[in-house]
Amino acid sequence: MRLDDLDYNLPPELIARTPAQQRDAAKLLVYDRATRAVSHRAVSDLPTLLNAGDLLVFNDTRVLPARFEAIRIQTGGRVEGLFLETRDDVHWLVMLGSGGRLQAGEHLALSDDDEIELIQKQPDGSWSARKLSERDTQTLLDRVGVMPLPPYIRKARGQSDRAFDTLDRERYQTVYAKSAGAVAAPTAGLHFTESLLQQLADAGIQQAHLTLHVGLGTFAPVRVDRLEDHDMHTERFTVPAATLAALKQARQEGRRIIPVGTTSVRALESLPDVIDDSADYTASTKLMIQPGFEFRWTDALMTNFHLPCSTLLALVSALTGLDELKRCYDIAVANQYRFFSYGDAMLIV
Repeated sequence: MRLDDLDYNLPPELIARTPAQQRDAAKLLVYDRATRAVSHRAVSDLPTLLNAGDLLVFNDTRVLPARFEAIRIQTGGRVEGLFLETRDDVHWLVMLGSGGRLQAGEHLALSDDDEIELIQKQPDGSWSARKLSERDTQTLLDRVGVMPLPPYIRKARGQSDRAFDTLDRERYQTVYAKSAGAVAAPTAGLHFTESLLQQLADAGIQQAHLTLHVGLGTFAPVRVDRLEDHDMHTERFTVPAATLAALKQARQEGRRIIPVGTTSVRALESLPDVIDDSADYTASTKLMIQPGFEFRWTDALMTNFHLPCSTLLALVSALTGLDELKRCYDIAVANQYRFFSYGDAMLIV
């Protein structure tokens, strides 16, 4: 697939800068693959759009307030940082942006009494660092960090991250977020409320969870002409034994499996054909999904509207067909849907 096949025209005013006033009040474009029919609903209509027995699979990763500002202790220069991961709560991996050239051994002040020491620059441009603070990583990031909103939202807002951080800490997080470790939200899940989840359960719609910590690579731009030449990022995921058992039973009984979000799809489609539900399944995935892919654990999908020329758009087009997905996106643009992370949603059935 050529990258320009995944391009489409999007008026910039349709990029959502803030979330919908209520999570489940977002618009929902419903596309039926069998009839190619498109209808316009709201996320709050899901209990009437899905069938009793359907299995929804959610990614329960929790987004860290991973974006921070630091001061170079030696020079006083300002540094913009993004925490990526930690191995042992001491050694960090971070992305850093600075007006000057950073050096191994430098100390960066995150606050009056919290520092990190730079150890080594990695081939991908990130830095390994050592946390010099008695606070654990979660506590420290809660103190100094802000939520890592995608660059296009930050640019569109034209204001500092901290001006929106109270809003973002609540709304750039799913209500069922559990396991901290993501630096980007599984955005399709942002539309669900506790009330909606209960309504779905009351309608006989089953719910299960997995964990895939969404990394920076999810939004990495594709810089090659052919999608097949793109070096897909690696992400770790865990599917609990209870979810494996639910998947296995749904398949045996012919019920639909409906991932919520592309990260849930990647985790599910990275599972083996034969499921052993005696223990949790943990693995890494570099799975690239594009047209021609044969889905094994995905019968329908709820997802947001994705950036042009992205691997996420390729994934969704593998389910709908590229021409039909572009038609749906044209319809969404014509009907003033809001796009990207804080935008509206699409249900493919």
